[in-house]
Amino acid sequence: MAVEASAEAREHYRALLQPRPGHADLAGCLKYNLRDARYVLERASARETAARVAVGALAKLFLREFGIEIASHVIRVGHVALEARPVSFDEILALRDREEIILNCVDFETEACMKQEVDRATESRDSVGGVFEVVVRGVPPGLGSTAQWDERLDGQLAQAVTSIQAVKAVEIGSGVEIAGRFGSEVHDEIGYDREHACFTRKSNRAGGIEGGMSNGESIVVRGYLKPISSLRRPLESINFESRESVKASYERSDVCVVPAAGVAGEAMVALILARAFLEKFGGDSNQETRRNFQGYQEQLRRF
Repeated sequence: MAVEASAEAREHYRALLQPRPGHADLAGCLKYNLRDARYVLERASARETAARVAVGALAKLFLREFGIEIASHVIRVGHVALEARPVSFDEILALRDREEIILNCVDFETEACMKQEVDRATESRDSVGGVFEVVVRGVPPGLGSTAQWDERLDGQLAQAVTSIQAVKAVEIGSGVEIAGRFGSEVHDEIGYDREHACFTRKSNRAGGIEGGMSNGESIVVRGYLKPISSLRRPLESINFESRESVKASYERSDVCVVPAAGVAGEAMVALILARAFLEKFGGDSNQETRRNFQGYQEQLRRF
């Protein structure tokens, strides 16, 4: 960034006059009346998610005090997708024990195919997107609210995950698949476990959220990433000064960011759930919050 007027500082500065399709470059320049997209792209960079991950780690530690755990894994890279099957939370946690995590997929063979997809994109000087899944277990029923539109837990989670750069869509549970099926095929039937005095579900297509509130099942959120916008084989653009057709600028970038986006997704989900948890149980100390939480658990057992 050219933040100093000295000749030495500006010697290393490179203006960006050819905005990249798919990036914040053009829209940001139009919004702020700038003829140099450098000031937009540096602020729009996904590097800022490092701070979110740091704060999200604290939110995870807080939630863990109450038995709530969060983890993510990659279920699609480009054309390669993990076979549609139930993936246990323990399978996702086991990824952390691997000596080398390549693309954070629970299946070795699928991950190898995903790597080939990334290699193909690299060789063709392209980029590739995909899908990550964040799973949260141990969430009590009742976080969020159905009373106001901005208090609905699914809405808050969707906003938080789509705020991550390159995420263009969010899915709660099996939302995309069940949109094309009959209601009798998709809603999670309710049972009761007398031994543990709790309600149960035969499935979790709702992704742990009904009516804007957690229902006691694991919360499942998926983020859909477009291929990142900075390409070594740039697309057509316009030069701000000449208005002539040119190739878009290239900035140093990765080819596939899906696993990293999953980590940012964990952080954002943790922040939303920590806030919803404190709204529900309050308290000015962990001890007070724990007492309120334990009282609520007793209420659930006596329901």
